[in-house]
Amino acid sequence: MGDENNPKKPHVLIFPYPAQGHINPILQFAKRLLFKGVKAALVTTVFLSNSSFPTHLPPLLISTPSPTASTKEVMNRLKLGETGHPVDALVYDGFLPWALDVAKQFGIPSAVFFTQSCAVNSVYYHVSKGLLQLPLPVPHVSLPGLPPLQVSELPSFVARYGSYPAWFDVVVNQFSNIDGADWVFFNIFYDLEKEVVNWMSRFWNVMTVGPTIPSMYLDKRIENDKDYGMNLFKPNVDACMSWLGGKPKDSVLYVSFGSLASLGIEQTTELACALKSSNVYFLWVVRETEMAKLPYNFIEETSEKGLVVAWCPQLEVLSNEAIGCFLTHCGFNSTLEALSLGVPMLQCPNGPTNPLMQSMWRMCGESE
Repeated sequence: MGDENNPKKPHVLIFPYPAQGHINPILQFAKRLLFKGVKAALVTTVFLSNSSFPTHLPPLLISTPSPTASTKEVMNRLKLGETGHPVDALVYDGFLPWALDVAKQFGIPSAVFFTQSCAVNSVYYHVSKGLLQLPLPVPHVSLPGLPPLQVSELPSFVARYGSYPAWFDVVVNQFSNIDGADWVFFNIFYDLEKEVVNWMSRFWNVMTVGPTIPSMYLDKRIENDKDYGMNLFKPNVDACMSWLGGKPKDSVLYVSFGSLASLGIEQTTELACALKSSNVYFLWVVRETEMAKLPYNFIEETSEKGLVVAWCPQLEVLSNEAIGCFLTHCGFNSTLEALSLGVPMLQCPNGPTNPLMQSMWRMCGESE
């Protein structure tokens, strides 16, 4: 941290994976470091730097076609202190395990940051080490720190082996060199998954650093910290908040399937018909790439009871008193936000990890 005699601040390099669900939590973690007096810089791509970017977190741009080579160059420059601020530590997304190898070359302490739950990552770890054989030969599995799980409750990469070969390699390779990391950060709080956290702590220096959502929705420790600070999509802020402002308390069903999940045309039609025939107001996030799946004239025919937007400021929406329930795809960030804000959830798991998320939260509810 430094003092009057040694004003130098520790310098931490933050390396996110370029997807909205990965950027949000690690950016929030970076803001907390800044609040504690740590200098933090974000290693990013030119594409991401052209998005809405947090002014308090300076980017280090990577513009060459080889991310590994570029990062080596950046790390070397920073490690040698050519900028006046030599880097002291690296925090990298679990999807980028090669960043640890680069850090080791320069003798820089490093922490891997996992944006998924410990339960999901425990499954991937067991697969990566050959402790869970695929395809699964039995209808259920038992893993340390977790309740017995049906195959259908496991991440799709595992339950339907071979269904997502490229992504399977990404999630499994997270653990290829994890034993070399100095710290292992999880975007959870301890009491949420303490059994599996305790088990993982036997092998790694585990720290639970979540939920990493803006502090104005939690303990308000960072003044005016109301959003993550970076959007790959442009939220319809005014339209959403103005529309919600005229609705009674707990009267609106909020529907969102996140930044990546996609419904089929038949599913979209069924959901649209259900919302249209319901007796509740609804706010439905349908990304631009999904709009064509909506039934003809659906938006016009439901304008008195519903609002359809391409993207929204989700935390502002969930914290609005008009929201009575959240129909979610069970993405981990969305689930943590709803839990943190006390919003009831209707769960419609859509995504490779989300069936397990649904099962875990259901069991948490049953134990209360």
